[in-house]
Amino acid sequence: MLKNILTVGSWTMISRLLGLVRDQLLAAFLGAGSLQDAYQVAFRLPNMFRNLFGEGAFNAAFVPLFTMTLTNKNQKEAQRFANESFSVLITILFIITILAEIFMPQIVRIIAPGFTVDKMRYDEAVALSRITFPYMILICAAALVAGVLNSLHHFGVAAAAYVSFNIVGIAALLWLTPFMPNAAWAAAWGVTLSGFVQLGILLYAARNAGMRIKLCFPKLTEDIRHLFRKMAPGIVGSGITQINLTISTIIATLLPTGSVSVMYFADRINQLPLGVLGAAAGTTLLPILTKALQNKDPNAAFDAQNKAIDYSLLLTLPAAFGLFSIAVPVISTLFGHGAFTVKDVYASALSLQMYTIGLPAFVLIKVLSPGFFARGDTSTPVKIGVFTIFLNLILNLIFMKPLTYMGPPLANSMAAIINVIILAVILYKREALSVPIPLIKRIVAMTGASLMMCFILIAITHLFFINLPEQNILYRLFSVILLISIGGLLYGMTLHLFKVIDLRQFSTRLKKKILK
Repeated sequence: MLKNILTVGSWTMISRLLGLVRDQLLAAFLGAGSLQDAYQVAFRLPNMFRNLFGEGAFNAAFVPLFTMTLTNKNQKEAQRFANESFSVLITILFIITILAEIFMPQIVRIIAPGFTVDKMRYDEAVALSRITFPYMILICAAALVAGVLNSLHHFGVAAAAYVSFNIVGIAALLWLTPFMPNAAWAAAWGVTLSGFVQLGILLYAARNAGMRIKLCFPKLTEDIRHLFRKMAPGIVGSGITQINLTISTIIATLLPTGSVSVMYFADRINQLPLGVLGAAAGTTLLPILTKALQNKDPNAAFDAQNKAIDYSLLLTLPAAFGLFSIAVPVISTLFGHGAFTVKDVYASALSLQMYTIGLPAFVLIKVLSPGFFARGDTSTPVKIGVFTIFLNLILNLIFMKPLTYMGPPLANSMAAIINVIILAVILYKREALSVPIPLIKRIVAMTGASLMMCFILIAITHLFFINLPEQNILYRLFSVILLISIGGLLYGMTLHLFKVIDLRQFSTRLKKKILK
């Protein structure tokens, strides 16, 4: 399991690093102003539907059903089910896309009401949204094919395909910008073009794996109806998450110009460990849990869940505390160029600190949710999500005026913490989660080591790196590398003293891997 998590995590890390390059170009070309705000809202729309119909609800329902069909029947039946699901999904999304293109002005008014006072920003958001929205069809179809590959345990290929999104995005910004009205248009076209590339790569990989996914006449067969019944609560659950994010977007558009942008760049840094660790653990855990439960082996299911919790928190806790302590150096080094001012750097760094408060909770949600999905329960997370919608809305309204661009990130973090607590309690009461005492002790030790690292990094930053955003880029880069190195050494040495890890054993294994 660790090998699969590291495989998916490695490809996700490459994708995230390339994503940072893409975001650096966006920050340098557009800064944190009205045009950047318009682009971020346009990019938010297809992402919202991707999470609604693609990677979230669909995978939660499709992967267990496809895995069971493959295990209990045969590959031919699994192939038929995949083709039917692929065709029906694309048909539904195509209809949604046509309607969205027609009513885009009204949609933008709903999700970005603050833009209506600035006609240029509103018009740009409508135009850019019409360019990016077809990406939703392509990426949702890609999510289905990736689910097939993950069920076949081809985790690496599925994860590697998503690297192309950022490669195409970077190329579009660099080469299409001179031929477009502005860089935001180039970035928007890059989003849609990347969808074709990702889907093409995944279809080719599935064909090589023995699954030729293709379109057929869409029919509501019994298997598809069963899939929809499983999807329905998941769509509502994913919809709840998207409502939370939409609430944050609406609040941000009502804040001063640039708030949407500074929050976006902060979230991109926060998404680096979240995407690498949370998505990797959740993606690899679901089929493993499903198989263990199909084989009526609850101990294997408990073991897989606990390993996912352990591996995820081992890296997520230091990432959260570390990012909180060096938020200004990180944002300054990555985005403090071109049109992205020193003021933007400090604003984005404060937003990042609020996001990191909830980072471990967001990762644990990804790890605990498969505990419900693998058992065929997609409704319980929905009930929990309904509560978090109201909690997130109330917190956003409370924090909106006093905290401005820090309010939505803090509200999201607090809602995520409550969410993961409720998930864990329900799984425990259902005897679907059993965390042994040694794992609890390891988590306490990891938290203590992360806190110690955080305090020391904050002290070093305040003593030696004053006014860092105003320094030259080489100095900033050196500072970030030094701070990360110090933090990593402190964390590793403290865990070694707490006997959570054995550095000598780790060093030996690392040498063997390098030599191999």
